[in-house]
Amino acid sequence: MINQPTFLFISGGEIAFILFIVIMVFGADKLPEIARGLGKGMRTLKDATNDIKQEITRTAENNGIDTSITTDVKKELDKVRDDLDDFTGSVKRKF
Repeated sequence: MINQPTFLFISGGEIAFILFIVIMVFGADKLPEIARGLGKGMRTLKDATNDIKQEITRTAENNGIDTSITTDVKKELDKVRDDLDDFTGSVKRKF
């Protein structure tokens, strides 16, 4: 059994079908404009998320809350994820 990476559990054929429907509905000339709008929307969402994170961090520091624990937790989570990736990689290779 070969595991192929999927995007949101959608196969390549389903993505092609969705793209075909989008082209049929909007037309090929509108696709760049739609993609540009989606890109701007995603960028705005990312900027808003970063602003919220910075505001929370700034407020916590102003109130004397120690925020260094988040860095330590992130490092530990990264180590666990790397260990898990190493383990699952060896298991996938065996089957």
